[in-house]
Amino acid sequence: MDKFEVIFLEQAKLFLDGLDDKTRKKVIFNIWKSKQINDSELFKKLTDEIWEFRTKYLSMQIRLLAFWDKTDKTNTLVVSSNGFIKKTKKTPKEEIKKAEQIRNDYFKQKMEGK
Repeated sequence: MDKFEVIFLEQAKLFLDGLDDKTRKKVIFNIWKSKQINDSELFKKLTDEIWEFRTKYLSMQIRLLAFWDKTDKTNTLVVSSNGFIKKTKKTPKEEIKKAEQIRNDYFKQKMEGK
């Protein structure tokens, strides 16, 4: 049974579409796996609001940043925002800031839509 649902926002879809098929399948598999088990090698908290799906494939460190949407009386929704191939030891601050901005925009649009 899945512990949470994942929704991919447009930025994440574009990132995944830019990956080759084998790499994309590995990332999707790891996301599916993280929905089944708690493993910080696959899904890790970065800040109060931002989490990352983690995939190591070949020599690449692939990251999809995400955040929880608990507004519909369910705390089981992760929205995947943006992705990148990590080239440094730490997750770049600009990628976290981008995910925070995407999160803010997401909730603003969601509130305007109600």
